[in-house]
Amino acid sequence: MKDSNYLKERNAKSIWHPMAHPADSLSNPPTIVTEGRGTRIVDVDGHEVVDAVGGLWNVNLGYSCAPVKAAIAEQLDKLPYYSIFRGTSNDCVIELGDKLQEFFEPDGLTRAFYTSGGSDSVETALRLARQYHKVRGEPGRTKYLSLKKGYHGTHFGGASVNGNANFRTAYEPLMPGCFHIPAPYTYRNPFNETDPEKLAQLCLQALEDEIAFQGANTIAAMIMEPVLGAGGVIPPHKSFMPAVRDICTRNGILLIADEVITAFGRTGSWSGSRHWGVQPDFMCTAKAITNGYFPFGAVMIAEHVVETFETDVTGRAAIGHGYTYSGHPVGAAAAIACLNETIRLNVKDNAAVRGHELFTGLTALYDDFECIGDVRGGHGLMCAVELVSDRTDKSGPDKSVPAKVQKAAYEAGAMIRVSGPNIILSPPLILTAEDVRTILDALRVGLSAV
Repeated sequence: MKDSNYLKERNAKSIWHPMAHPADSLSNPPTIVTEGRGTRIVDVDGHEVVDAVGGLWNVNLGYSCAPVKAAIAEQLDKLPYYSIFRGTSNDCVIELGDKLQEFFEPDGLTRAFYTSGGSDSVETALRLARQYHKVRGEPGRTKYLSLKKGYHGTHFGGASVNGNANFRTAYEPLMPGCFHIPAPYTYRNPFNETDPEKLAQLCLQALEDEIAFQGANTIAAMIMEPVLGAGGVIPPHKSFMPAVRDICTRNGILLIADEVITAFGRTGSWSGSRHWGVQPDFMCTAKAITNGYFPFGAVMIAEHVVETFETDVTGRAAIGHGYTYSGHPVGAAAAIACLNETIRLNVKDNAAVRGHELFTGLTALYDDFECIGDVRGGHGLMCAVELVSDRTDKSGPDKSVPAKVQKAAYEAGAMIRVSGPNIILSPPLILTAEDVRTILDALRVGLSAV
């Protein structure tokens, strides 16, 4: 490895960082992470902290998951790459398909379409949704509905259904035919409603109104996260997603569950859809499918959609979509090992217990710090703290405040993620009670620095 002075000097001189202003990386050098073990990461200066970000929502099993590392190494020796485009396949993707079919059986999902990651999975689901209606003889169903504050990756399709201007404005005009519904975000919503159940009903009414306005026969799909993640960890009332499912079914609209974050145990259930008792028509997965060790994803497909495609005799169901790395054998091998270890460790239960401890601790911080406007979580290991300058009018903090909290918390022992006014926590699902205490103690130090 190059020495630390070289790395610090050269970081922003030859690369641009995602989700950052190029000049910011020059004036504010990033943390350079060089090692990871268990739930902890180590920077170029040897400073070790608990990773309360979990890589980027994806390192569910931590940084020392030997079975996944071994599977990658073994597969590289055996078959480092081959395409699964028409006419060829490989042993790993077939085995993984069976394992995913079994894992997602309670969600009603029976086929996998492999991708290179989350944005690819979203793009795939959006495209297949349109094609499904064309196969069925309804080519006019081309529009998409989604939630404001929702995050669905950064491809043009995903950015078009995204509900956050940060990922849209610089790249507009985006794909036409995408319409957004108010999110069930109790802290900030256009209805000034703080009761979660009442707010859910208001958002559902807005959804029905939009469908009536657009015409149900023009809408292909509704895409939503079971718990909104990157938009600030916004859990809906338990009635919300089941009602969305019912509305979509009644109107012939497909429901795409974006579970790039929530699949494989993060909510305390094996999937976010299962957490709410819903069976979607498509489910987008990635991130934790390989524990972040290899770029890989899969769109899971419901049986009735499968039947529509597989029984087609017109040729309209031929899929003109895929990626060079769809079904990459090394990624598939990693996913097999990761899924086995995820089930063996039963990480969903630990996520539920540790998530409760973390959320309870954050609620206690709310009582001690006036700069906290809202605390959200309560569904596994995904929590957020929203910072404000004034609780009464909910005005946002100075832009320097979240950065100060992040810096002080890091120095005190925890890597946290800042997104706008939100501190977002998505640690590995193998988190210990001691790790939770470390995160909370570090946050207390960070908030005290404001």
